[in-house]
Amino acid sequence: MPAGWTIMIFPRFNLLTQVSAGHLVSHLHMMALPALLPVLPGAMGVGFVELGLALSVFNIVSALVQAPLGFAVDRFGARRILMAGLLLGSCSFGSLAVFGSYAWLLVAMALAGLANGVYHPADYAMLSAGIQGSRMGRAFSIHTFSGFIGGAMAPGLLMGIAALGGVRWAFAATALAGLVAWLLLRTGASATEAPKAHPHQEATKSGAPTVRPLSILTPAIAMLTLLYVLLSLSTSSIEKFSVSALVGGYGMNLPWASTAVTAFLFSSAFGVLAGGALADRTRRHGLVAAAAFACAAILTALVAWGRLPEMVLVLCLGAAGFLTGVIAPSRDMLVRAAAPAGAEGRAFGIVSTGFNIGGAIGPVLFGWLLDRGHFGAIFGAAVVFMTLTVGLTLVQEHRAARRRKLAAFGGATAS
Repeated sequence: MPAGWTIMIFPRFNLLTQVSAGHLVSHLHMMALPALLPVLPGAMGVGFVELGLALSVFNIVSALVQAPLGFAVDRFGARRILMAGLLLGSCSFGSLAVFGSYAWLLVAMALAGLANGVYHPADYAMLSAGIQGSRMGRAFSIHTFSGFIGGAMAPGLLMGIAALGGVRWAFAATALAGLVAWLLLRTGASATEAPKAHPHQEATKSGAPTVRPLSILTPAIAMLTLLYVLLSLSTSSIEKFSVSALVGGYGMNLPWASTAVTAFLFSSAFGVLAGGALADRTRRHGLVAAAAFACAAILTALVAWGRLPEMVLVLCLGAAGFLTGVIAPSRDMLVRAAAPAGAEGRAFGIVSTGFNIGGAIGPVLFGWLLDRGHFGAIFGAAVVFMTLTVGLTLVQEHRAARRRKLAAFGGATAS
């Protein structure tokens, strides 16, 4: 690992390390219920429809609270809100280790959804305020990479614990991970961050106008929210439903299908790191995202075609996963650029609802396709959503380029 990356991550559990630990836990919590789906029907005496409802509760609550929590982050401080979210998420899953009924599962998933709404607005606000601009792309990539790793480790870790000690111990371990991240943030605050004035206070001191609550609802933020919806729909079909599609419609055996999806997930994580280096070397973040996603769409279309040998299909999905990971830091840089000063929490809170909207729509759509035997449509739908994402990203890049030209023209006129 290059020295610059090492310095960013490791010294004295710095800000990036603490925030990334919280993000890893957030994805571990997010994947806890899906990871345990094979054993939960027997443990709770319910079917997959009931468990799917619990997942819907999680996503709906997260979608409803992310924007208000973004305002709370800007008002009360990102670290305080992030620590509260980690504690609430840990308590939610810890309670499932004690109360194992389905009714309580719905309550716990609602509370976990509330906790999940904290992470994106708080994380990105902390990183935007505490990381140098020249390293922001790499910082965003490390943060996103940690989340991908948290999600990727959930199935093996939690199913292993459940096999050894039962589902309750798996939920207890999920809660414990959150408490460890909470302690890291709690003990690292004084060592890593000097007290800073709240952005609104800084704006007031400098004479700059404060950000009005509704001023964040700009066309750029609305477009980026839609972009997040499309990103969620583009990848969730592959992440969650491609194993069933490959086995049921492509004649692939389960080990090969699982290998293909694993290749997609882990390649995505490492693609994020490559995307961070790219994001720090260009201002044309929209072009980077569009080019990477267009190539991913082509590879996914080859998979949808359905005539590839197993190893070639695995390599295609792995390469597509890498490319979808590459765009993540550029995506985050687009949001940061669109956010008014002092309103990063609100901006990321609003656009991140797009992930939850996609998370609520996607399972219904893709499940409907599988129920009707349209297995290839799982990958075909991903191609359609990827293509729409490319188009929307290019529109956003064109708008950003126009703003840069206008700003440069205004500066030249003023000088």
